[in-house]
Amino acid sequence: MRRDSIFYTLFQKYPTLLFDLLEKAPENAASYRFDSVAVKEPKFEIDGVFLPPETEGAGVVYFCEMQFQKDERLYERLFGELFLYFYRQRDRFCNWQAVVIYPTRSTEQGDIEPYRCLLVSEQVHRVYLDELGKIQDLPLEVGLLVLTTLNEDEAPAAARYLLNLSQQELQKTEGNNAIIEIITTILSYRFTRLSRLEIEAMLGIRLQETQFYQDVKEEGRQEGKQEGRQEGRQEGEKSIVLRQLTKRFGEVPSELKSQIEKLSLEQLETLGEELLDFVSLDDLGVWLEQENETN
Repeated sequence: MRRDSIFYTLFQKYPTLLFDLLEKAPENAASYRFDSVAVKEPKFEIDGVFLPPETEGAGVVYFCEMQFQKDERLYERLFGELFLYFYRQRDRFCNWQAVVIYPTRSTEQGDIEPYRCLLVSEQVHRVYLDELGKIQDLPLEVGLLVLTTLNEDEAPAAARYLLNLSQQELQKTEGNNAIIEIITTILSYRFTRLSRLEIEAMLGIRLQETQFYQDVKEEGRQEGKQEGRQEGRQEGEKSIVLRQLTKRFGEVPSELKSQIEKLSLEQLETLGEELLDFVSLDDLGVWLEQENETN
């Protein structure tokens, strides 16, 4: 399950989410900015860095690591990254804190003897998502983190609860569309055998409510404004389809592009709807082959 991208999205949207996991948050928690950095020579990747506001002088930097698989060298890497980054940014920060997020205690590195002083200090915080309590008792953002850990029996009901909670809190604003997209994405990774449409049916939402669908339609409307003729509509629809395919799956092979170029306006509009249910470019190839056989 590709949790890294989900967590990255959550922390970008809710920078204070990290501090919801801690017993004591800094007074200026709302002013922190989430970022991810690379530390070179040697090359290290830090999952997340929460940066204090630069207007307040040297502040405390928070490092965040999301670990969902057993790694017996996690702490070697984490503290190596942490201290090297802090050393190079020493004039900018007065202190540091580290938060390591695990789904369960069993995922944690077994041999912690070399780091026992750090791990029991007030600077390192270990969070076990399965010990935070029931989703119904958690803030919405924390509940989304816990949702990534639930099994297939528990996930649907929990997802529907979070969806209803987001509707109550955000009153169907733009922010609610983002929550719908995050929840749908989490369940899509969890239930890989189900299509996007089946996931949305499980949640009791309509395809039209998702942000991805809205983006497609908005781009279509913009293209329609720019092109008034039938040919312009066809070119605009073709451009939308290719952009959305590229956004989801990366560069579209030239062979598939050439087949898309030959589609009628009606076929392009149908493809614009169908691609929302694709999970890979293989699905696109199958769809195009079926269209060729039909016509």
